Amino acid sequence: MIEIKAKLVRADSAIYATGERVECLIEFTHKTFADEHPTSQNRNANEASSQENLAWASAQLHCYRKTSYSTSTSDKATELTEMIGRTALDAVTQAPGEVIVATKPKILFCDLRLQPGETKMYFFNEFIPRDGPPTYRGHNIRYFYKITIATQRVKSKVQTLTVPIRVLPIPIISRPDELPVTVETNEELAPTNPFLEKREISELEISWHHLKNVTARRAPKFYRISNKRGFVGRFCLFKPAYKLGEDIVGSLDFGPGVSPRKVRCVQFSVKLQQQELSIRPQTVQNHQLQSQLSTGDDISSIKSFDMASIASGVVADSLHKSATSGSSRDKDVPEPTGKLTTISTSHQVCYATLQTQVVVPIPLHVTPTFRTDLVDVRWRLHFEFVTTTLMDFGIPNPEFGELKAPSELPVETMVWNLPVTIYAANPLQIYAPNQTFNLLIK
Repeated sequence: MIEIKAKLVRADSAIYATGERVECLIEFTHKTFADEHPTSQNRNANEASSQENLAWASAQLHCYRKTSYSTSTSDKATELTEMIGRTALDAVTQAPGEVIVATKPKILFCDLRLQPGETKMYFFNEFIPRDGPPTYRGHNIRYFYKITIATQRVKSKVQTLTVPIRVLPIPIISRPDELPVTVETNEELAPTNPFLEKREISELEISWHHLKNVTARRAPKFYRISNKRGFVGRFCLFKPAYKLGEDIVGSLDFGPGVSPRKVRCVQFSVKLQQQELSIRPQTVQNHQLQSQLSTGDDISSIKSFDMASIASGVVADSLHKSATSGSSRDKDVPEPTGKLTTISTSHQVCYATLQTQVVVPIPLHVTPTFRTDLVDVRWRLHFEFVTTTLMDFGIPNPEFGELKAPSELPVETMVWNLPVTIYAANPLQIYAPNQTFNLLIK
């Protein structure tokens, strides 16, 4: 029998970024009965002299998508399925999902002969596509990556071994103005040598520098919080973009404003929530165009727009604003929230507090902000304020010379959502030790 072992070269973390190279070591060992039962005396003498023969072995990287959405088979998906079907590695039947990204299979060997106890080791490496989705486990859709190792013994069926990996998204720089100002290293700042070749900076390295500049940039923004009864407080967010593992830090100021206060915040909570929005292209635009045409208005204004405006949704917004007839329900349609998942929560009681700090941690296991053709994953801070119009701190107690808290408070609850952007962290900073995956072919 033959034992196959596969282990990633990066032992401290089985996490990679899009555009990064994944490396894996694959061992093929001919195990005998004596290796499995060293104390047994009933080992066949012919087994020790026999050798195992493997016809071929290949390795390939796949990205699978499993969703409850109704998807149409595109030309790219059909071409990908045909390409996989023409190879000996039919990965479509090996995992419960649809293959959306597949690299070209790499042949490890052909006609491998192993003597009893002999081991052969092979090295596999592949670049993760930059345009692929990240690893994501959501409510209605899942994306996951696997390295598929397939082999076939002579006159036997094909058997596969899969090695799962986690992939983080790295934003692609699409505009020249997004390039980082300085990407020099210490070697480039040293005196130049005309006899040495200049090191070229890769696209992934430029993206890492750009990501570092975006998440390190501090741009404080202040938000005035108020309800129908008056001013509640002011919230300051120091920067809008964060990386995995960082803390979202902000400050809340409940001090008196310009005018006398009529409402006080009793307690508040801040929740870091993940939004999973399903994408339905042209659904809203088509509904608004049909509503406009059904009213019998002049459609000459529709013809004046170009196709670029229609694709960007400008026509739909203009028609929605210019429509004079229609139900009030269409005008008050709330923004879709999708599937919400609360990741972390911060709660404070602040009845007598003038200023406080808000710290919400971002875990390392969550998926950063990304968007595909079926889903849009966003992040937001969900605030819940409990306010009251009772401005006195308490009722004086003459017996003990202290204030007594009121037994009842007239309270109201108000909510507020603040969107934030979360980017990926360096995979080497996330400790996730990988294990060795085995396959025994008897």
